[in-house]
Amino acid sequence: MRVGLTLALCGSLLAADYFPPPDSAGGWRTLSDPAEIRRVSGIDIGKLDEAFAYIQGSSKHGGLLVARHGWLVYEKYFGRGARDATPNSASVGKSFTSIAAGILIHERPDLFPEGLEQRIFTRRHFPPEAFPLSDPAKAEIKLGQLLAMTAGIRGNNPGLVYGREVTLDPPGPDGWLAMVDEMALGKVEGEKNTIRLWTKPGRGYSYATASVHLASIMLRHVAGMELERYIEERLARPMGWGRWGFGYKRPEIAHTPGGGGIALRATDMLRSAYLLLREGRWGARRLVPAEYVRHCASRWPYNPHSAYSLQFNVNSDGDIEQAPRDAFWKTGSGGHAIYVVPSLDLVAFKLAGRDDQYEPDPAIRYDGSREGWSPTVDADAAALRTLELIVSAVAR
Repeated sequence: MRVGLTLALCGSLLAADYFPPPDSAGGWRTLSDPAEIRRVSGIDIGKLDEAFAYIQGSSKHGGLLVARHGWLVYEKYFGRGARDATPNSASVGKSFTSIAAGILIHERPDLFPEGLEQRIFTRRHFPPEAFPLSDPAKAEIKLGQLLAMTAGIRGNNPGLVYGREVTLDPPGPDGWLAMVDEMALGKVEGEKNTIRLWTKPGRGYSYATASVHLASIMLRHVAGMELERYIEERLARPMGWGRWGFGYKRPEIAHTPGGGGIALRATDMLRSAYLLLREGRWGARRLVPAEYVRHCASRWPYNPHSAYSLQFNVNSDGDIEQAPRDAFWKTGSGGHAIYVVPSLDLVAFKLAGRDDQYEPDPAIRYDGSREGWSPTVDADAAALRTLELIVSAVAR
């Protein structure tokens, strides 16, 4: 047991200096022989095969990628899933908006002297069209609260107040509608809107897509560029992503949809999880402040209401008993999920999606074998169970 632990620790230390080159330059280092995979990475491939079989019941298209100690040990796809596919990953994109905001704080200390404590509904942080504020109470919102969805911006039901479910009346907008600037800023009336806060900032949690889109409006104003370009310059180029972009291409959405929709190749999504595993470092460069990544891995202090941090689900309270407490992840509609487990030196990506999340691509073959598919596993439940199955594949 002690020898196995020592080997695992050595492997983790060596992996800390490894960063995968772009796929165009060779990509991730890989292993194929199950015995070698177990020896080098401590992963039982048979267990991952079980996980792969399981997720096929939760989404029509998809795949599973797992890397440990810097080795890509598992990569399989089904349906329209493929390494070069770039489906709309829905709310997984929220985590990228959050990471971009973390970089911005570090780049502009003059505008964020208090970091995540900064009250950001000011004319220095938001464009003129945000004013006058639709609710004077918005002036008290801190950036950390906006990113943790505890700012009081109206979102989905139920809301949570210190773990107790409450009903928002009315609830806020969701999906693409919440990523229309005017709607997010509270300038549009209707059955669902964000005009008035549903609670005082910090007093409750509601999953509000408009909340994180507001962060992207702020970034666009402060950085003087679209969120997509900002991510391209700060993350995509340094990490060597291939083709990528954003979904939710609708005439009503005039700017990058900060509330979701990033569309990456599978191995680049895994790179992004690996960046977080290495606390924001990529090779010799620091792309994301390490302190910000640590905030992403824990809900405190900005969300005492639910197990959600700065756009990541967290296991700080051990709610997922079969996963380490330091695990954090982000899911998206359609069944997508990225996972980071620092104590196991492990990252994973559960590719998924519906037909409408994939754009036709003649370069990617699809044999039609998933036509007529129907779910046998709930997509939300599958996101958590997949994490447990991946963790169970790590030899103890």
